[in-house]
Amino acid sequence: MALPEQARERLADVVALQPTKNADLQERWGVESGSEVHAYLEAELSEYYYRDEDSLVRATPEAADLVDVDPGVEEGPDGRIVRVPELQARAFEVLPGPDEDSKSVVAVLHALRDAFDTDPTAEEVRSALRALERKGVVEVVRRAVPTFRLAVERESVDVERLD
Repeated sequence: MALPEQARERLADVVALQPTKNADLQERWGVESGSEVHAYLEAELSEYYYRDEDSLVRATPEAADLVDVDPGVEEGPDGRIVRVPELQARAFEVLPGPDEDSKSVVAVLHALRDAFDTDPTAEEVRSALRALERKGVVEVVRRAVPTFRLAVERESVDVERLD
């Protein structure tokens, strides 16, 4: 089913802002209430969104494909806005820049331990780095093992923590 232009634009907002609340969508869409947001979601976008265990609005994978928007990524007036969990935000902070030598998962793990009072597993760090890669802000450099560095200048991205 083809979506009307307004529904497509609003679905793109859901994808970009996820996970999000009715209040955030209310502000973005300029509607009167969260109830109006809920009614619109149910009437126009019911097959493209769901609520997670915290009742936050999330888009289905099909929705992201339909509107060609990266989940949790939005272009702002001063660059890209990326919404990520705490570990991804911290990994973004410790990764080398685009012109620096990339680091292995283990090196990033040690950098996280040194910079923050945290002790993630190597698998959690790998998962965080891959998620940042999917958002287009981290690149993989193939060596004996995959290594990672920022794909963009750190200053060009505003990282917002979801946690």
